[in-house]
Amino acid sequence: MTSSSADNVPRRSRAPLAITAAIIAGLVILFFIFAGLYTDVLWFDQLGFVNVLTTQWIAGTVLFLIGFVTMAVPVWVSIQLAYRLRPVYAKLNSQLDRYQQVIEPLRRLAMYGIPALLGLFAGVAAATRWQTVLMWLNRTETGRVDPQFNFDISFYLMDLPFYQAVLAFASAVVLISALVSVATSYLYGSIRVSGREVLISKAARVQIAITAALYLLLQAVSIWFDQYSTLTNNNALITGAGYTDVNATIPGRAILAGIAAVVALLFILTAIIGRWRLPVIGTALLIVSSLLIGSLYPWVVERFQVEPSAKALEAEYIERNIDLTRDAYGVADIEEIAYDAKTTAEPGALRADAATTANIRILDPALVSDSFGQLEQFRQYYQFPDNLDVDRYVIDGTSQDTVVAVRDLNIDGLNTGNTWVNSKTVYTHGYGMVAAYGNQRSVDGQPVFLESGIPTSGALGKFEPRIYFGETSPEYSIVGDEEGANPIELDYPSGEEGAGQTYTTFSGDGGPKLDNAFKKLIYALKFQSEQIFLAASVNDKSEILYDRDPVTRVQKVAPYLTLDSDAYPSVVDGRVMWIVDGYTTSADYPYSTPVSLSEAIADTQTPAQPYALDSINYMRNSVKATVDAYSGEVTLYAWDDEEPLLQTWQKIFPSSLKPMSEMSGDLMSHVRYPADLFKVQRSILGQYHVTDPGSFYSKDDAWISPNDPDSPATNPTLQPPYYLTMQVPGSDQPSFSLYSTFQPEATGESSRNVLYGYLAVDADAGSVDGVRADGYGQLRLLNLPKDGTVPGPGQVQNVFNADPTVSTELNLLRQGSSTVLNGNLLTLPVGGGLLYVQPVYVQSTGETSYPLLQKVLVAFGDQIAFEDTLDGALDVLFGGDSGATAGDTDVPEDATTNNGGSTDPSTDGSTGGSTDVPTGSTGDATTDAELKSLLAVAKTALAEKAAALAAGNFADYGTADAKLEDTIASMLALLGE
Repeated sequence: MTSSSADNVPRRSRAPLAITAAIIAGLVILFFIFAGLYTDVLWFDQLGFVNVLTTQWIAGTVLFLIGFVTMAVPVWVSIQLAYRLRPVYAKLNSQLDRYQQVIEPLRRLAMYGIPALLGLFAGVAAATRWQTVLMWLNRTETGRVDPQFNFDISFYLMDLPFYQAVLAFASAVVLISALVSVATSYLYGSIRVSGREVLISKAARVQIAITAALYLLLQAVSIWFDQYSTLTNNNALITGAGYTDVNATIPGRAILAGIAAVVALLFILTAIIGRWRLPVIGTALLIVSSLLIGSLYPWVVERFQVEPSAKALEAEYIERNIDLTRDAYGVADIEEIAYDAKTTAEPGALRADAATTANIRILDPALVSDSFGQLEQFRQYYQFPDNLDVDRYVIDGTSQDTVVAVRDLNIDGLNTGNTWVNSKTVYTHGYGMVAAYGNQRSVDGQPVFLESGIPTSGALGKFEPRIYFGETSPEYSIVGDEEGANPIELDYPSGEEGAGQTYTTFSGDGGPKLDNAFKKLIYALKFQSEQIFLAASVNDKSEILYDRDPVTRVQKVAPYLTLDSDAYPSVVDGRVMWIVDGYTTSADYPYSTPVSLSEAIADTQTPAQPYALDSINYMRNSVKATVDAYSGEVTLYAWDDEEPLLQTWQKIFPSSLKPMSEMSGDLMSHVRYPADLFKVQRSILGQYHVTDPGSFYSKDDAWISPNDPDSPATNPTLQPPYYLTMQVPGSDQPSFSLYSTFQPEATGESSRNVLYGYLAVDADAGSVDGVRADGYGQLRLLNLPKDGTVPGPGQVQNVFNADPTVSTELNLLRQGSSTVLNGNLLTLPVGGGLLYVQPVYVQSTGETSYPLLQKVLVAFGDQIAFEDTLDGALDVLFGGDSGATAGDTDVPEDATTNNGGSTDPSTDGSTGGSTDVPTGSTGDATTDAELKSLLAVAKTALAEKAAALAAGNFADYGTADAKLEDTIASMLALLGE
């Protein structure tokens, strides 16, 4: 045997091994893909939304096949025709001859491989447009027509995007087919270049000419449809077709479409008669026409006709833009009210607003998270979010604004105990809802809880407290066990010393069941954890819970919705429910000005996104969704069943939404007008509160939302809107509302921090089963005097900071390395003007410190007051008697008072909840409160004496000294001395 033949033996033996390894690797990859798909089926099936998944898969698969075939077949046919119709005896140059020698061994592979590869890319691209295609197939008319072409607006929302996508895809197919046919024809001699002469065979000429004709016909149709795109194009002045578009661009595109169709016919003529002169001239004419008709003529009209008389010529189109923009964002029916705001605080001015002042929220949900943590966390494996939520509950027959949060899991708090067994099978859920009165505080500044403790107790009644599905739940947990088995899931820490822990077993239907070895295997692959397959604690009754964030769950079962950035928890019908607002949005509403959703909702509490690609020009809150915090059940309710996009999606995913009529009264009492929609509407109303085209053109009354006065000057953020129960002028009674303010749009030295507008919306949907309250969603815009007499939030904050009395007292509060924190600066339309209220918190240094509400700042016009309680501050501000009572009048002695009798089960000293009366106190809560108030006055008097002495002002020195003596006398009298 020769050496060469001996070498071939191991080579031949290695070939089957390589093939076998490749097959095994392919099977492993396919199994991983299958595992991912199968777990998706199990997850959706368990929630009852498997039709949502299968509809997407079927639509995506069909579109992939269509995209693959419609790209691969024309490309393959073009290559085959160019090759088979090549001249057999064509004389090639030496370079092409070398190319053929290199390519010929791979010709068959290339003829099938290139179309297949291009088809693969096209199929993937087509599959991603499943929403566009399904919306077109199930389109629903809106009942309103556009003012230019008189088409139903659904044409722009659902038809036009589909037609444009099809035309773009078809144009790409024809263009690529043309390119490969030209390349093949050149390579095999059908096209030859001899000096300046290009020689084309008859077969190549026919193929190229017909392909070019098809492409130009597609471009003619595309240019025709481009007329309609002008209604969503952004111009320098407005969005939509303006004077130049209507009188130059739109007619010009119709003419260009006709020219392109004629040139296409010339290419067909060339395929017949073999002369290229006519289509070449026609193509040149098309290019010149596109420059003259498509660009130059509109520029001339704009430059010499419109610009000199823009205000008059554009008035009709500005009015279209105003009307349809206001309609697209749901602000067309806003109620505008002239509000001649007073700036002088007079005694008794709040008497008519007693219901509003009694509900003023002094608890800032963005600052009291640490307070909730220290007082109600109890263990290091629990946590509260940084920003808490505002809700309302009926307590003793009265609606009460509350600051709420769930006690969720924090697996990282386990530290060295963060093992697989602990993090996946023992610590599986959070526990309890914590709620505090929004308008109360204890004497020492702690929140006053109406629901608290472990086990949870309070005014909210009995409800399922376990939080298996929350915003910070672990990636996955394995729960459930066989009947009679000892529970292993930690339920809550016991309140008794040495009593250990309380354990439970999940009894709901919260996730796919791991009832056989195959399911355990695929989930072990999905989460890359062999413990799922091997652990003895995983049995046939086990369930695996994952995708537990409420927003994630809703987004998966309703992929067509844009979701609100804030899900909030409420106790509803004995369960903790996460409530999520869903929006139907579009970027194709005619004449509507687009906004970036991420930019519009960005403020102090919602950070801006660095790369936001979410421009919209239509938005409706069409769905209210709930997620059961115990079972993870997702329920979608059609909140606006007349909304055309939602009607379309209901056709696509039938039975996935329930009607609003099935919402319970308890749930209705907790849904609210969503903040993200309100932020988008205030962004729009900054410009579109103006309905007069002339004023809109001049921009003489443009507004913006003010910056948060407590945000850093180097990186200011917008002041967020706030939920409050109040009676807005124009309404019949107080209701849970959401509000924001406006100031004139200006920058630099011309900017003025005064208020021009106050926007509020009725956010209360009522409490009747399946019936939305009549006033819900009513927007009211208070138009303030334009003489600039009403200070804005920034101006009020500056007044607070600059006031010598306030500054002195704040400096006293900062003693001992304490930090003073400004709470949310609220603005309320009461007393015939605008009242500002800001709680002031003090936080000492130390790992277990938390903010304590110590003072309240109030302002009305240019007058301010700074007292220990809101009620006292209002009385001082309004000449000794405001005429109304604030909710913090009768504050409890400490934070555990009035909390429904909950107890503190913590044994590790982590609550920081001690509220001992300071040394030297009387032991009587009312007397101690008065002593603390007098002590603060005495400190202020001492500071005033020092300041007067330093300034050499002995008159003020004597006044401060007398004030100090009187205060000390009052303190001694309280002590009985």
